[in-house]
Amino acid sequence: MKRGKASGIDDLPVEHLLYSHQALLVVISKLFKLIFDCSYVPGRFKQSYIVPIPKIRDCRTKAMTYDDFRGIAISPVISKVFEHCLLDYFQISLNSGDNQFVLKRDLGAVTPYKLFVMLLTSISKQVTLLTSVR
Repeated sequence: MKRGKASGIDDLPVEHLLYSHQALLVVISKLFKLIFDCSYVPGRFKQSYIVPIPKIRDCRTKAMTYDDFRGIAISPVISKVFEHCLLDYFQISLNSGDNQFVLKRDLGAVTPYKLFVMLLTSISKQVTLLTSVR
């Protein structure tokens, strides 16, 4: 996890976990195993707060509306660590097809963009062919 990010509702920054004693890792791993075995996620793991981030760069000179913001959810660090553990554990079962665009490791949003550009190029070539035939 990246350092320097905002802490969640619990006010626990990621640096506390990174620089903590190794005994805390044992306690956290036992907590995660208990959560997994009991099939119960604590309510605090599901809580977050939303911070509005301006979409536009020119936010000081323009009157802003609610459409000019996007929200990011700030979750507790412990729940993020738990999510990462679950994703690592279930990664094999959570594969998606090549045609399904989700955030994939080492791909990001480049693949849908490339597909969109290829589609537009193909359509423009077909339109050019159709207009030259007439």
